[in-house]
Amino acid sequence: MGGVALVFATFIALADRKLKVWEDPRIDAVSGMLPAANCAACGYAGCRAFAEALVGARTQPAACTVMNDDAIQDVADYLGVAAGEAVKRVARLLCAGGVDVAMQQAEYRGYPTCAAAAAVASGGKGCTWGCLGLGDCADACDFDAIVMNAVGLPVVIPEKCTACGDCVTACPKDLFTIMPLDHHLLVQCKSLLAGEEVEALCRVACNACGRCVQDAAPGLIHMEDGLAVIDYSKIELADPKATSRCPTAAIVWLEGIQFPLERSLAGSARA
Repeated sequence: MGGVALVFATFIALADRKLKVWEDPRIDAVSGMLPAANCAACGYAGCRAFAEALVGARTQPAACTVMNDDAIQDVADYLGVAAGEAVKRVARLLCAGGVDVAMQQAEYRGYPTCAAAAAVASGGKGCTWGCLGLGDCADACDFDAIVMNAVGLPVVIPEKCTACGDCVTACPKDLFTIMPLDHHLLVQCKSLLAGEEVEALCRVACNACGRCVQDAAPGLIHMEDGLAVIDYSKIELADPKATSRCPTAAIVWLEGIQFPLERSLAGSARA
């Protein structure tokens, strides 16, 4: 029996050595240099997967939106590659309907989350497309990049935002989008109503007047189901002029932060 056991043990040892998959030791080293945020903003499932891609020369260190410039350069120096050029991306909210401008038709007294409110007549909000303001997005952000302001709108701090997309997943109204910070033109509305009907529900909603289409470069903006839609493949044509005649300020030109951290409640649109 002892001889048989020895044969099996030898066979297993040889098989283990033969079948063992070699892994580049630099993967562990690079993984240790990464922030361990596992936010997936780089396009990979986590920091370990990103490290494997870096060692395999399938991406560049600058693709990590969490590390600062020095940390990015450290990884590049270790691998002997160029750091690359990062495009700063941030989360933007496709709604500006805080409690000061959006009609609240009923008072919501349920569980205080957007997900719960969305399941109960949109939390009493007149616009069924609008932000519910209960902060599921802020709770989901591991980087403290989202702060709720006085009128119930989530304010994304560009310097802290890593474009990980957790807020996109958390929002039951699908109001967040991830976009380059230098894409300045944004329609802050998703309502498919038009004219007086939508204006009765929110003072900053797109009313489908089409003036932005007329004022923008040809092909940059078009109307779709009563909503102004920007073709971001032509964003180089964008100009603040497209926002100049919007009667509700639904289309805006952004420089940095989207909403003020403090916004007056004067003139509340609550019923």
